Amino acid sequence: MEEGSVGKKIGKSTSTSSHGPDNSEPQRLTRRPSRSAATTTFSTEVFDNEVVPSSLQQIAPILRVATEIQNDRPRRFYAFEKAHRLDQSSNGRGVRQFKTSLSQRLERDDAPSVAARVKKTDAREIESFYKQYYENYVKALDQGEKADRAQLGKAYQVAGVLFEVLCAVNKSEKAEEVPADIIASARDVEAKQVIYAPYNILPLDSAGESQCIMQFEEIKAAVSALRNTRGLNWPASVDQQQQKSGELDLLDWLKAMYMYYNVTSKVTVMQLDDRAIDVVMNKLFKNYKTWCKFLERKHSLRLPQGQEEGIQRKLLYMGLYLLIWGEAANVRFLPECLCYIFHNMAYELHGLLAGNVSIVTGENIKPSYGGDDEAFLRKVITPIYLVIEKETMRSKNGKAPHSAWCNYDDLNEYFWSADCFALGWPMRDDGDFFRSTRDMTQGKLSSHKAESLGKSYFVETRSFWHTFRSFDRLWTFLVLALQIMIIISWNDVPISDVFEKEVLYKLSSIFITAAFLRFFQGLLDIILNFPGYHRWKFTCIFRSILKIISSLAWSIILPLCYIHQNDNISMPFGKVEDILSSLNRFERIPSLYLMVVALYLLPNLLSAALFIFPMLRRWIENSDWLIVRFLLWWSQPRIYVGRGMHESQFALIKYTLFWVVLLYAKFAFSFFFQIKPLIEPTKDIMKIKRIQYAWHEFFPDAKNNYGAVAALWLPVILVYFMDTQIWYAIFSTLCGGIIGAFDRLGEIRTLGMLRSRFQSIPGAFSVCLLPSEKTEKTRFSLSKRFSEVTPNRRTEAAKFAQLWNEVVCSFREEDFIKFTYCREMDLMLVPYSSDPSLKLIQWPPFLLASKVGFGSYVLLLYPGDASFLNIAVLFQVPIALDMAVQFRSKDTDLWKRICADEYMKCAVIECYESFKLVLNALVVGHTEKRLIIGIIIKEVESNISKNTFLTSFRMSSLPILCKQFVKLVENLKEGDESKHNTVVLLLQDMLEVVTRDMMINEIRELVELGHSSKDSGTQLFEKATDSRPSIAFPPPVTAQWEEQIKRLYLLLTVNESAMDVPKNLEARRRITFFTNSLFMNMPRAPQVRKMLSFSVMTPYYSEETVYSKSDLDMENEDGISIKYYLRKIFPDEWENFMERINCKEDVDIFENDENILQLRHWVSLRGQTLCRTIRGMMYYRRALKLQAFLDMANEKEILEGYKAVTIPSEEEKKNQKSLYARLEAVADMKFTYVATCQNYGNQKRSGDRRATDILNLMVNNPALRVAYIDEVEERGAKSHKAYYSVLIKAADNLDQEIYRIKLPGSAKLGEGKPENQNHAIVFTRGEALQTIDMNQDNYLEEAFKMRNLLEEFNEDHGVRPPTILGVREHIFTGSVSSLAWFMSNQETSFVTIGQRVLARPLKVRFHYGHPDVFDRIFHITRGGISKASKGINLSEDIFAGFNSTLRRGNITHHEYIQVGKGRDVGLNQISLFEAKVACGNGEQTLSRDIYRLGHRFDFFRMLSCYYTTTGFYVSSMLVVLTVYAYLYGRLYLSLSGLERAIMKSARIRGDTALKSVMASQSVVQLGLLMALPMVMEIGLERGFRTAVGDLIIMQLQLAAVFFTFSLGTKLHYFGRTILHGGAKYRATGRGFVVRHEKFAENYRMYSRSHFTKAMELLILLVVYQAYGSAASNTAYFFLTASMWFLVVSWLFAPFLFNPSGFEWQKIVEDWEDWSTWISNHGGIGVPANKSWESWWEEEHEHLQFTGPLGRLMELLLSIRFFFYQYGIVYQLRVSQRDKSIMIYGLSWLVILAVIVILKIVSMGRKKFSADFQLMFRLLKLFLFVGFIITLVILFQFLGLTVGDIFASLLAFMPTGWAILQIAQAFKPLVKALGMWASVKALGRGYEYIMGVMIFTPVAILAWFPMVYDFQTRLLFNQAFSRGLQIQRILAGGKKNK
Repeated sequence: MEEGSVGKKIGKSTSTSSHGPDNSEPQRLTRRPSRSAATTTFSTEVFDNEVVPSSLQQIAPILRVATEIQNDRPRRFYAFEKAHRLDQSSNGRGVRQFKTSLSQRLERDDAPSVAARVKKTDAREIESFYKQYYENYVKALDQGEKADRAQLGKAYQVAGVLFEVLCAVNKSEKAEEVPADIIASARDVEAKQVIYAPYNILPLDSAGESQCIMQFEEIKAAVSALRNTRGLNWPASVDQQQQKSGELDLLDWLKAMYMYYNVTSKVTVMQLDDRAIDVVMNKLFKNYKTWCKFLERKHSLRLPQGQEEGIQRKLLYMGLYLLIWGEAANVRFLPECLCYIFHNMAYELHGLLAGNVSIVTGENIKPSYGGDDEAFLRKVITPIYLVIEKETMRSKNGKAPHSAWCNYDDLNEYFWSADCFALGWPMRDDGDFFRSTRDMTQGKLSSHKAESLGKSYFVETRSFWHTFRSFDRLWTFLVLALQIMIIISWNDVPISDVFEKEVLYKLSSIFITAAFLRFFQGLLDIILNFPGYHRWKFTCIFRSILKIISSLAWSIILPLCYIHQNDNISMPFGKVEDILSSLNRFERIPSLYLMVVALYLLPNLLSAALFIFPMLRRWIENSDWLIVRFLLWWSQPRIYVGRGMHESQFALIKYTLFWVVLLYAKFAFSFFFQIKPLIEPTKDIMKIKRIQYAWHEFFPDAKNNYGAVAALWLPVILVYFMDTQIWYAIFSTLCGGIIGAFDRLGEIRTLGMLRSRFQSIPGAFSVCLLPSEKTEKTRFSLSKRFSEVTPNRRTEAAKFAQLWNEVVCSFREEDFIKFTYCREMDLMLVPYSSDPSLKLIQWPPFLLASKVGFGSYVLLLYPGDASFLNIAVLFQVPIALDMAVQFRSKDTDLWKRICADEYMKCAVIECYESFKLVLNALVVGHTEKRLIIGIIIKEVESNISKNTFLTSFRMSSLPILCKQFVKLVENLKEGDESKHNTVVLLLQDMLEVVTRDMMINEIRELVELGHSSKDSGTQLFEKATDSRPSIAFPPPVTAQWEEQIKRLYLLLTVNESAMDVPKNLEARRRITFFTNSLFMNMPRAPQVRKMLSFSVMTPYYSEETVYSKSDLDMENEDGISIKYYLRKIFPDEWENFMERINCKEDVDIFENDENILQLRHWVSLRGQTLCRTIRGMMYYRRALKLQAFLDMANEKEILEGYKAVTIPSEEEKKNQKSLYARLEAVADMKFTYVATCQNYGNQKRSGDRRATDILNLMVNNPALRVAYIDEVEERGAKSHKAYYSVLIKAADNLDQEIYRIKLPGSAKLGEGKPENQNHAIVFTRGEALQTIDMNQDNYLEEAFKMRNLLEEFNEDHGVRPPTILGVREHIFTGSVSSLAWFMSNQETSFVTIGQRVLARPLKVRFHYGHPDVFDRIFHITRGGISKASKGINLSEDIFAGFNSTLRRGNITHHEYIQVGKGRDVGLNQISLFEAKVACGNGEQTLSRDIYRLGHRFDFFRMLSCYYTTTGFYVSSMLVVLTVYAYLYGRLYLSLSGLERAIMKSARIRGDTALKSVMASQSVVQLGLLMALPMVMEIGLERGFRTAVGDLIIMQLQLAAVFFTFSLGTKLHYFGRTILHGGAKYRATGRGFVVRHEKFAENYRMYSRSHFTKAMELLILLVVYQAYGSAASNTAYFFLTASMWFLVVSWLFAPFLFNPSGFEWQKIVEDWEDWSTWISNHGGIGVPANKSWESWWEEEHEHLQFTGPLGRLMELLLSIRFFFYQYGIVYQLRVSQRDKSIMIYGLSWLVILAVIVILKIVSMGRKKFSADFQLMFRLLKLFLFVGFIITLVILFQFLGLTVGDIFASLLAFMPTGWAILQIAQAFKPLVKALGMWASVKALGRGYEYIMGVMIFTPVAILAWFPMVYDFQTRLLFNQAFSRGLQIQRILAGGKKNK
């Protein structure tokens, strides 16, 4: 605390203010004048002087003032005194330590500070300093430049604190009163402090009126409208002077009336410009008006007639709503609750404004909540918050069943009923809504027991049946289709005869099935919603019961009518049938049955009609007609959301066609390849009689062998239900590829393609990225051409140059390109301003440089102005020179060849024009000018015009001339004055070569000039005596001149190497995507002033911000540091970085602190850090400034270039009317970036380095805002913790608080991320909001297209405007390893082709946590941008998409813009991520959102929703269940003897079909199909040859193993979450993972999810091999190959993809670590990674919180393990072919005996091992001898064999595992029986055996060194391809560091 304790005086600190009297002191943090975050400087200091306990926050300003005046006046002690007064007993957290630290420093520094004191006493000292500070600094500053209000604000803050200290010191020293002049100055300071208060964007005080941003017309109009308070009656508490001054506005009036804590929403309101206020108001109150209409209440928005009064009233209503929303805290997740609050408060507001009189009191209406401080927060928000908090506590941190507590949705849905108005206003404490908080009445316990409000319309009961319940139409459809196919196949009916009457009659039985399924659906609705009935209305309950009764009736009537074959006696319907005689023409179908079916189908026919006309369905669902509401009441319950979601007719046709074609293919395949081939074998099996069973059969006389049929059909049926997912993958891939091709994706994917289309890029840039007054609609075209930018359009070309060069500069700043190698950066730049005399477009040199060498010789016949010298210059490349020398063709032929390549033509012309400019500037002598310009150039032009150039000039001397000219350009480039004579000689040599060696015909004028120079005695180009110089060398240097010379030199000297510019792969990818996107369809960009304003928000918790030096140097177990690793991964970028910081060797970096900071930054920008995200998002501001420059600058400024504006002078910075100030203001007005660092306050107080890093990021990015939750310990009658949402910015290298909003309690009640977003969303601004995760990045070139993207909100995207704009991502972590590459490809395919199809044509794209852009106003009025309920909203982001869709939003997807994203790169990281997503999908399956989407979507859109959300995980689960069903079915057939009987029957009959069916498999690896979308997307964007190559490489790198392994992760966590819960956020970590994971860690992570399941499948395969008879050994291999692949993948993938997984030394260490871990005992506080027992308890924790159904399901699932024992014991020889049940019973005696023996050993070890060791050894000897004797008896007398022993192991091991599973599920009961210790011992034994079985093959393989080499090559193949020396990295590579 050397600097932390300096607060002891005023709060001693480390530096003096640069604004104080002494301006020489250094700044603690410095911000360099750079436009790039790449050169940001980081401070190494922490917040020592800011580390203040939360209860002492009032002294923080004093500490900061001490920082300002420390060097001037060190004698200070006020901070300690005030700290002591604030907490005299030191009870607050950290207060005692803080005060002790201060007092110790006081004692140490007391004498020196007294000696430094100028005055006699401290009172006089501070008085003297105050006067000096006020007179010499504050007043002087105030009278000076007023534009720098930041300095003024700080000065007045310092003066205010100084006055407070002065008064306190005077009081403590009992000095005389403060002088009057100081009091007067203090009053002035107090008044000015209010004026110069900190602000966010708009300085709304009087001092801020001169600021540039306040001069915009839209801002002036908004401010004027807000300050129109005429006609408003202010409360008496408001100062009259303030009212008259006009400083108060409408929001201040609302605050005064309703006592809001803070008017932070002003920021949002102020963004309303001159666009119609009605548009904003209608958007803001659309949900409120819809809510009022739904509840049949009149809304409270009453508007007066007058226009001015109307505007004022509208602003008041909008301000009121935003103030309610701003202080609502967690209540913001209850949008209809906010509607209820606003409804009542708006009604009161109308009464206040209209002067209405209360009927009760007879006085004017007053606000129900007002008058007290924080009245609204305490009386309205806090009671609701307490309800939320109480219900959340019932959830037991997400472990309690969802039915036991109310989540956010349940509480919000209370306000979907008119019953909510029973709460009244003011709200009644005894209302139903506050039922859970009734035990607290005014802070005291009530006698009434608190009850829960109860669930609303939906209960999230844990059951797999939710999948059927939510998507019952899908499952009904599949079941009925299966029934139809089975009927047709069973009756062997040709497809053409399906419509025969008899066939139709049989097929009509599907209606009976449908009735039963509907009845089942009704039962599920009742059962699964059971706890929620007490909040249902009677009509809802009556509807549910009526539906069950009606479906039950149909289930009875339809079968009865079906079996009634025109027999009037058998059924009492004779009279009815006489009436229906008209239906008798269907002879074989009963007419009554036809009528009943018609009645049954009537609702379905109506639904079909409404499906065809979606506009009618939308109208009906929003209608208030009673008849319509009655019909809807019957079809679906009337709830607030989910109404009117249907799309347009055209969209309906598109996704319907998609699914019709898909289902046609699916059913055709299922019918011909799955169903039909099984029919005949099934019939044969059912005919088999007299089966000799191999075990005790309980039903030996059962007919038809239904068990065998079930074993045969179950895998097929599972595949049938699953394979729609496969067909979806195929069709979505094809559809997405076609759509992507029409979207023009991948048209530019290589540098060659970029060069070929670069001519069109400036035109595309003008159309897409430059504003235009013309509003042209985007039309589809097969070809997209843009007019080329001609030389006459100089301004347009200059604009393109500014943008292009800024992109190139960003590449250099990010170290993608360098200066030295081929001068990459210069080769890519376009001249910022072109010379008017150059009548051409100057392309980047990398396009032209390689053309000049080839085109040099053809320049000879350039048919325009030509200079011989210029022509000769271009003969540079030897090949081209030889061709030029040997060229004998005509001049016209050469020119044709030049024009064949446009870039060659441009290069030739530009070289000529540039040389003319150089020549005119260099040669100034009269004689020399006449010689060169008047004679030589004239002669050359004359010959060119006559096409006689080659006949008039010799080409053999051209190479000599070229060398001379290159030297001349080099000298011009250097500009060294000492080389004047060298330039003269070069010019003379060149002239001599031209005149003597090249010219064939002698020119008379040249001869005359030669004689004249001879007579005068002077040489050409030399300076004559007393005359002006002949050449101007060095010429006047300007930026334009330097640019032209440099460019000319590049064109002449750089050739083939320019073909590879840029060399960096990432730079190539970015530049090709950017240029390609300009040819895609996107809205026209508006001017920056007219674009939609937007905010970006990034949630941050405690991830890495910037890597510290220790992080860079920290080595892992292999001796690898992050720095060393990244150097090998990004070698070219490392070289560029070293060049940028001017270091030759690595050691040079550490000689300079600045270089160390740059290194930290370089590493951080290649990781997944907050630094990288902020750098990327701040590109938006940089792009906006450049685009605003292009909009606002005049032609002169544009031609001068944007570069001149980026580094302004101090005068320009202060001048509020300068272009620089206007650009800054526009960027501030349109863009806001808020990082929600919720723990920043705690990190700051604890001195965490991350807080320092965040401060540095704010200092270096002034537009960055940080929002955090401040926890303040407030002292009073009772100490309590208060919570605030705080917004800060950087000011003078410190954080400055802008807003502080008090919260009703802790912000985190639900899931962390959405709560973090919610508390900070109030600080965002604008119409749009982009959500960015902490692991994302952005690119400058993509930021230029943000204006276009925001315009999508105004485009036509169907019947509803967009509410979420989807954006594609680029996964930037794909180059780390093969796993990272797999994950990158998988994720890329999802965010591109996957979401492309979801948006078009399927219309079911949601929000997936990606960089989507939200319609901010739409979402803040509908619950926010995510949902936060604990557990159920674990995947919080997708619920924002669900919510938006249910509330009639529209989500689109756009691929012309992209954002970077990092993904997990190690297997464990990936598995944790997959587990989180799988758990989230499990919770989604139970959610009301999925249920409502499944029921409210039309049929085909429902299919899309299912197969793209939870259906994917259900299908993944079905894949594995198919394997289980197949193997267990085969196990049943083989162990029971049925398989032998069936094969015998087939051989006797010669039934080959039956034999082939018995030897077939029905397993499909869904995971392998993940490659389909990848291949399509890679092929689309990078070429199909590349895609095929990548696919082959992926398979060689065992991608199939990875995807199969991921399948197991999805299955395990998805299924476990639905059954038992336990879903939780799993931190994956975002570091660089190349370290070796220990075997114990892998075992802990994958034991339950993969290893146990793989072991079970392994045993199944072994048992089937041992006892099966249907397949030979070869057939068995092909039959079970995919299953063995699954087993091997699940068992060994964690070791295969583990770095150094097969290194022998690591294997030895892993075994020791695992042995120690599994033998350690658990206990309180022992973590899971230290003890097996702790891990075992933690792993099965979810079973302790599961419900009875979950325990029952565990019991039922565990029963399957008993099947092994039952089947195998009858196969043992010891059983002597006895089939009685006694054999099975005796087998349990063996298990019992083993358990007893283990128990005896365990008890003996406890009782005898210590004191009676000999007795314990005798006991073990007795047991051993008894065991041997028993074996001998069994072998000798009962025929036991060695095979029987192994078979017994296969039989009894699963039984023991079943006992373990059941014991864990019923742990309380087992504990009560005292058997838990035995269960734990049995579990440890099983774990040990399984660990050894897995570890042994790995250890054996590790013995062979080549396996390790193979694995390393396999795992890091991508890194190898980029030059990574992975062997050295994993070995340490220390010698090379």
